[in-house]
Amino acid sequence: MFLTLYANIKGEIIESRRLDMLGRSGVDWVVPAQGEMMPLPKGASLICIPGHIPVGMDQNDQLSLLSSASTAKKVQAVAALLPQGFTRTLLPACVSENTDAELPLMGYAAVGFKDGKIWAAAVQSDEHRKWHPCYYNTEGLPKRIDRMLKKYPANRIVKQLAKCSLQYSCYTAQNLFYGRWEAGIPTMNACNAGCIGCISESHINTDSPQERLSFSPSVEEISEVGIEHLSHAQDGIISFGQGCEGEPSLNANNLAQAIMKIRQSLPRGTININTNAGYTAGIKKLCQSGLDAMRVTVFSCREDNYNRYHCPVNYKLSDVEESIQYMKKEGRHVALNLLVFPGFTDREEEIEALLDFISKNGVDMIQLRNLNIDPALLFKHIPAGGEVFGITELAHILKEEIPGLKIASYSHPVK
Repeated sequence: MFLTLYANIKGEIIESRRLDMLGRSGVDWVVPAQGEMMPLPKGASLICIPGHIPVGMDQNDQLSLLSSASTAKKVQAVAALLPQGFTRTLLPACVSENTDAELPLMGYAAVGFKDGKIWAAAVQSDEHRKWHPCYYNTEGLPKRIDRMLKKYPANRIVKQLAKCSLQYSCYTAQNLFYGRWEAGIPTMNACNAGCIGCISESHINTDSPQERLSFSPSVEEISEVGIEHLSHAQDGIISFGQGCEGEPSLNANNLAQAIMKIRQSLPRGTININTNAGYTAGIKKLCQSGLDAMRVTVFSCREDNYNRYHCPVNYKLSDVEESIQYMKKEGRHVALNLLVFPGFTDREEEIEALLDFISKNGVDMIQLRNLNIDPALLFKHIPAGGEVFGITELAHILKEEIPGLKIASYSHPVK
């Protein structure tokens, strides 16, 4: 068994000697299986969950709060924030001291203590190398940003990415200045969805952790950044559709022109779009201009739950499928950005719908991405219930049922 961890008033992480650890799956508290836990990955961070008290299992197999009364001091629940390449299997088991309080939009993963070390509810779903925190927020980053700002003093995208690098610690923004791997190019303020977990524009009266792009960049600004990155970056990818913007395909006219300018300048590197793929006309135009890859964000492949979470405007899930099918017909790479939430994504009916969606539309890759949202908030909009298989079993089923499907957690170069 794993022991419950908590933080004292000083923020010190301590194991409870009287309570075994529980995790949360959907609306249920569960005892974690060995396969759902792993030693805390390098690059993960431990944080307190504000205003929440841990819940564990006592010696009589009864649920118990690790309250201040039982410890003679104030306690807080703790969780891990996982680095890229790891998928959460369970949420922390805890209760709020204030039922009206909402958690920040973070991917809290359950943690426990065993054999003298801290364990996290996680499985590795991709390589960790390129996204290890040690490669980001380095001492030399501000100088790199200053050099790029001087090189492109009139480019508003560069200024936006400088802000995202320093204020939001965005890794894809920082990669532009490091000259490597995947770099984001935000270009669009508007969106055709009202996702309840949107990180740049609140649709449910909650605070958003990022500020959305406030301008419409020119074709010249977009192509300038794209050429700069793909000319120098190892394993270079440029991606439209970042956390600080809306739906990039709505900007298809400018993006198509920019892509053609980039491709006229150099053929190498991957041009990718992160999208909801609901605006099929825009996706087709971008594909025709030279787009290499598309990553489609999906919470559920069942239309009712898709609509509850994404709140699409002027498109349906069938339009998303049409966009994917067109990209595949044109020989392009398509990945699903599956927003994974333990106790929902691993429900039997959700797995069946996901398998059907992937097979029917010829998806190449599925990226298992931890959904950052307060579970209480999510289940205000999404009905609970259904048999749950577990996240590790979900990954196993995907591998078994769809041979050749690549399972990952972030975008990979395709050319």
